[in-house]
Amino acid sequence: MESSCHGRQTESAAQRNLRMNQQIAGVMKRIYFDNCSYNRPFDDQSQVIVRLEADAKLHIQELVKNRTLELVWSFVLDYENSFNPFADKREQIRAWRSLATHYCGFSTQVVGKATSLMQLGLKQADASHIACVALSHADYFITTDKRILNKNITEIRVVNPMTFIERGLHAD
Repeated sequence: MESSCHGRQTESAAQRNLRMNQQIAGVMKRIYFDNCSYNRPFDDQSQVIVRLEADAKLHIQELVKNRTLELVWSFVLDYENSFNPFADKREQIRAWRSLATHYCGFSTQVVGKATSLMQLGLKQADASHIACVALSHADYFITTDKRILNKNITEIRVVNPMTFIERGLHAD
């Protein structure tokens, strides 16, 4: 299920032309962050890997804001984020929903796909995220969750934010 989001910021003519040219050429990437990625900038930044992943994630967010990348949001993100005990972080993450160009709602298709993915040893929420990625035709699932990154998921591209910056931005 896809829907346009409302409340977008005004874009300049140059930004609009770039976005339209990318869409016409088919080079605009569609991405999906899971909750681990959305929360990475709020994690303890004393570890180098956490700081690098946070910086990469923030860079990708800027590309979403500039409409260089399309963002997918889902009911799973809404659900998981609703349990964030920090209201300010919860609201900052929820704000990204308004920048999403695609939304994956709850459906029997998502349940079926998630059930199938759980056979790989994924937890229900993780399998539901990945089902939304696949059904929304996202090009990349961006996560910092090592358990997901270490699974052999063949139907979608699963990467961490640094790998996406390194390989995903300029790949087909």
